Amino acid sequence: MAVLKEFRDFAVKGNVIDLAVGVIIGGAFGKIVDSLVNDIVMPVISTLLGGHIDFTNLFVVLGHIPEGVPRTFDALKKAGVPIFAYGNFITISINFILLAFVIFQMVKLVNKVRLMDAPPATPEAEDIILLREIRDNLKK
Repeated sequence: MAVLKEFRDFAVKGNVIDLAVGVIIGGAFGKIVDSLVNDIVMPVISTLLGGHIDFTNLFVVLGHIPEGVPRTFDALKKAGVPIFAYGNFITISINFILLAFVIFQMVKLVNKVRLMDAPPATPEAEDIILLREIRDNLKK
């Protein structure tokens, strides 16, 4: 019975619930960033590079392609052919950079809001200011 009570106390602590909420929101946020990269950024980069380039379909075949299997990324993966998928790596890297940048901007905004909500610093007492001036004058 003590183990159940200890587990309940652990599970309902604020930090554990905050972590669970963060993981759930992070998963949803990851899908948003995936869509941003795949549906908005990559088509623009592809157009800027002079054509319709789908980075996920950039690969080098490392094994033998069986007869009748089309030379597409999905078909080769399904057939179990070893593939060096550098285009997929490029897409995931861009995903990561965008995600890191968005998180950086969010943290920056939260820090700015925290500074605005922080109570103003209490002014120093006049006697402390006067004592500092006397100390500085004595040093000279």
